Amino acid sequence: MTVIRQDDFIDSMADALQFISYYHPVDFVQAVHKAWEMEQNSAAKDAMAQILINSRMCAQGHRPICQDTGIVTVFLQVGMDVRWDDATMSVTDMVNEGVRRAYTHPDNVLRASILSDPAGARKNTGDNTPAVIHMELVPGDKLDVRVAAKGGGSENKAKLVMLNPSDSIVDWVVKTLPTMGAGWCPPGMLGIGIGGTAEKAAVLAKESLMDPIDIYELRKRGPSNRVEELRLEIMDAVNRLGIGAQGLGGLTTVVDVKIKDFPTHAASLPVAMIPNCAATRHAHFVLDGSGPALQTPPNLEDWPDISWEAGDDVRRVNLDTVTREEVATWQPGDTLLLSGKMLTGRDAAHKKMQELIKSGEGLPEGVDLKGRFIYYVGPVDPVRDEVVGPAGPTTSTRMDKFTDFILEETGLLGMIGKAERGPTGIEAIRKHKAVYLMAVGGAAYLVSRAITSSRVVAFPELGMEAIYEFEVKDMPVSVAVDTRGESVHITGPAHWRGVIEEQALELI
Repeated sequence: MTVIRQDDFIDSMADALQFISYYHPVDFVQAVHKAWEMEQNSAAKDAMAQILINSRMCAQGHRPICQDTGIVTVFLQVGMDVRWDDATMSVTDMVNEGVRRAYTHPDNVLRASILSDPAGARKNTGDNTPAVIHMELVPGDKLDVRVAAKGGGSENKAKLVMLNPSDSIVDWVVKTLPTMGAGWCPPGMLGIGIGGTAEKAAVLAKESLMDPIDIYELRKRGPSNRVEELRLEIMDAVNRLGIGAQGLGGLTTVVDVKIKDFPTHAASLPVAMIPNCAATRHAHFVLDGSGPALQTPPNLEDWPDISWEAGDDVRRVNLDTVTREEVATWQPGDTLLLSGKMLTGRDAAHKKMQELIKSGEGLPEGVDLKGRFIYYVGPVDPVRDEVVGPAGPTTSTRMDKFTDFILEETGLLGMIGKAERGPTGIEAIRKHKAVYLMAVGGAAYLVSRAITSSRVVAFPELGMEAIYEFEVKDMPVSVAVDTRGESVHITGPAHWRGVIEEQALELI
């Protein structure tokens, strides 16, 4: 019989969540570094360099890898011989107390992203609770805990299908993955659940992402069962798509494929696919009654020493004086360094702006978008002497339905966000001769270092979704959609898919 103290569990949970907010798993860092070394597309290589530099900065500064500090998912295996000492809370309440303490820690405040009443008022709970908890009673006298913080951009790309038993899982993945766009911030991992029922397959997919990266070792020794064969087949097929880092085109889209399966009905083949993004965050600990189980910091020498410098072809742009004529000269794939003032705004702010304009009330004072740029971001609150906390881009396709109206009514010149724009967004950009720029998802702390001042100018009640005015100095971005509507997220993967096919033919 093991006696576990309530406070030991809460402290261990809080410690793990703080730890994964700023430490990537070392195996993930090494896998991205390997992909960076192999990459032939300079745009994708630059994106991975920013991800790796950001990772080292976060490890050193103990600040979040990504501004989206995730929804907490916990897998608990509770030994049937465990007894709780002095417990006044349920196990679920203990988990949520650990989440609450982690996300409100004064030295490293994490962004609260969880909303109650999801189909109604969507009110922020303020402390990122509650967590999603999967609990299982098992033989033994220990508490085994696996915890992850899953970003919304990658979680939103989850897919579930009920295949026929004779259908090809590989074919479904290859057909489905391009429809997910790049909002899940590749390079990352794919978690795939096979079997059971629909909800079981989804849980299996999520659980598989807790496992360490070992695809290279698997390839070296060779598969020993059908699941391992599938992992290799899916990884090779996905990387042949040429989607690449951040969807810019390239050799590496995924660094590992994880699969868990479960017996299923003879008439069924449920398959769930959930991607993990460039902010892969998970930890494991075991409580045995001897006290809290605290995480061990990794050795920073395991991080590659990579630098990113602006090349000779990089354009420096003054956002305070930029003109439509200047913007019209930018080409897809161009790298820009932005300086000057920009506004921010995400889904909730766009909805409010549209409602105010339609009502005739107009935009609040300080929100003049004419000739300006808006950055799709919801930053982390600052700590100590920071101007702003980590402030990476959010998925831009969520703003597509507002884009034509906002461009038409406000004279907005450009937008900055993460990943591709959809057909509706691209057509609005082409129609209004605007431009869309892409910042690297997964480099939030690095981006925040370019922000020299920050102030809320409208909708403070929206919290992190308020409209801020940022002043930036040399913020790196790429031209993703130019004024003619050409998208690098369409042309890049198509080009690199062809390159990969040619290279494969040369090896035959």
